[in-house]
Amino acid sequence: MAQLSRKAATGAYSHRRVAALVRWPIGLAAVSWRYMWRTIPVHRDEVAGDASDEPPALAGQFRDDRVQEAADGHGDLLHRNYSVRIGGSGLDARRLVASLVDDLNGWFPTGVAVFLRTRGRTGGVREGDEFLIRLPGPWDGPVRVVHVDDTGFRFATLRGHLEAGQIEFRAHDVDGGLVMSIESWARPGDAFSHLLYDRLRAAKEIQFNLWTEVLLRITTLAGGRPVGGLTVHTRRVAA
Repeated sequence: MAQLSRKAATGAYSHRRVAALVRWPIGLAAVSWRYMWRTIPVHRDEVAGDASDEPPALAGQFRDDRVQEAADGHGDLLHRNYSVRIGGSGLDARRLVASLVDDLNGWFPTGVAVFLRTRGRTGGVREGDEFLIRLPGPWDGPVRVVHVDDTGFRFATLRGHLEAGQIEFRAHDVDGGLVMSIESWARPGDAFSHLLYDRLRAAKEIQFNLWTEVLLRITTLAGGRPVGGLTVHTRRVAA
């Protein structure tokens, strides 16, 4: 099996940082415009976290000097869970996730974000695969798939990513219904992204708007509707 080039997709860190600054206003405008016209309620809160908010342990085969774990980042650890209850879908958690992994770009907002595969076979999501996820803000970067099962998959960030940690996409069968969640455990990857995320705050809002938009898009693709709006719960662990 031929391995795709990682260097071509990720690029030099200095070049990516400049590109992030250039694309940041464009991304902010795109996701903010969508948010302005959204009528779905969003229930959002933030509380103090504790040691239980540490990210899942990485299996040994996925840990090397390219992995950028949450402990390698800067500032507070943010354990965040975005979720939506999907009514009227007709899908269960397994069938929904199977459709998501079949086409990763199919459920991201068109023109806002894109997955570029840099390691692994075309199609699907397998443990050990790597992607460059280009997002509308200063946190896009390379990730590695570190867990896959029938109802979800999880990425860990790699060196050069502007965040440090993990993010998981998971569907749940709950009381005869369906819940989709995006859960992340992350710190800004370096002092630069810490400034944009925790000090200037706009980067945080881009990320918030993007992931809520992704949940709504998944809801539509599942043939359902959001029940009770979206929930965004954040637990902040002070550095």
